Amino acid sequence: MMLQVRWYPQIPCEPFIVPVDSVEEGVKIMNTLGMYDLFQLDHKIKPDFSNAGVLVMWEEDCDGKGNPGWVDWYDEETGEDDPEVWLEAQKEEESEN
Repeated sequence: MMLQVRWYPQIPCEPFIVPVDSVEEGVKIMNTLGMYDLFQLDHKIKPDFSNAGVLVMWEEDCDGKGNPGWVDWYDEETGEDDPEVWLEAQKEEESEN
């Protein structure tokens, strides 16, 4: 599965795009970028900001009409669309087994 993190350091703006190899790597990148933005705010490097990050995945049929493209990530098995919540559930499931 092809994945990307799209980070919007200031809304509205073009996203900073980072290809990632896994949901876990995507979550780590998004958390790191968020902490970096807070660091800049705390140290008066940025006066303020309105940021957002999203994990996206490539789908061959992203619109139901056969057109390929990027869509917000979700787990096809569970329907979960929050990658952090999904990772926590995976870790809990692993620890139970």
